[in-house]
Formats: sequence, structure tokens, C-alpha cells
Amino acid sequence: MKNDNDPYNFKLTFPAKEKLKSKKLFEALFTEGKNLREFPIKLIYLKIDVNDNVPIKAGVVAPKKKFKKAVDRNRIKRLLRESYRLNKPLIFNNIEGTYAFLFLYLGNKMPSFDEVDKAMKLLLDAFLKKECHEEVD
Repeated sequence: MKNDNDPYNFKLTFPAKEKLKSKKLFEALFTEGKNLREFPIKLIYLKIDVNDNVPIKAGVVAPKKKFKKAVDRNRIKRLLRESYRLNKPLIFNNIEGTYAFLFLYLGNKMPSFDEVDKAMKLLLDAFLKKECHEEVD
């Protein structure tokens, strides 16, 4: 039987309460946030104090300067969100506190899902090693 209160037994979803929407948080990320890079993705993160019972609020960005067509930007953002959604358990089970994440796409060409997924895994591992080094094996 599934226990809905168990934090280690969650569905691979990306609900609205986990999405980064606050303009203030976006600005704070760009001014105070720390960053990690794993081409073609850059992660900007910041420890925040928000009581939404969610450990991470995440957002994704694709540059309009490099990808003029909205269709292309939307595809990149969809790939970033999907990769994050599938790799969430790597990070959710190993962090303490609340963080805001912003994933920026840095590449010049349309990525494949495999490229994005590989970079996402490396980024999340690097984040854990940097911020939660005492908890990672």
C-alpha cells in the first residue's frame, strides 16, 4: 500500500507548487544566486525561506537571442522540464532546506533529450556534492 506522507515514495511529477513563478525569486537568483555549469545547461540556485512544503522551486529558460522561434524555445524548455522531472529523486531525497533552481540552456543548436538528460544528471550530482557534501556517499 502506498503512503502519501512518505517523502521517499513520491511520483515523478512536476506540480504547480514546485514551479518557480515569483518575480522576486527570479531577480534574487540572478543577483545573489550561485551557479554551476555542465554544457549545455547552467544551473543557478539559491537557498530560500518559503513554506510551501516543497524542497525545490524550479524554472527553465531558453534564450530568445539564440532561438528566434518560440517553437524552438518551447521545445528546449519542455526537454529541460522533462529531464528535471525524471531526475528529481536524485536531489529530493538528499537535501535539507528549500532552494530555488533556474535551469538555463546555453547551447547554440537544438539539443537531443539524451544530451539534456546527461547534463542534468551531472548538474544535480555537482549540486549535491557542493551544497550537501556531508550527505552524499
